[in-house]
Amino acid sequence: MLRTVLAEYGDDDAVIGLCTTFNRDLELESIDLVTLAGLLEERYGQRVNLAEFLAGMEFDEIIELTVGRLVEYVVWSLKNTQAG
Repeated sequence: MLRTVLAEYGDDDAVIGLCTTFNRDLELESIDLVTLAGLLEERYGQRVNLAEFLAGMEFDEIIELTVGRLVEYVVWSLKNTQAG
């Protein structure tokens, strides 16, 4: 999904790891996070709500958001919806 967003910038060969930040390393804008949120919703439905996840963060946390933290959130969300 992230590769899809990056492909819009012709940067689909970027190195992505768990410590990669969306803002500093990938230079994604807030609109790109909206696009990613849509892709996550298409894949997982309402079980993974990126907008809600980001709404609970301070601005600095959003700026420093890493791929790993997003992965942790997705895994947590999927586990919690299956358990409930």
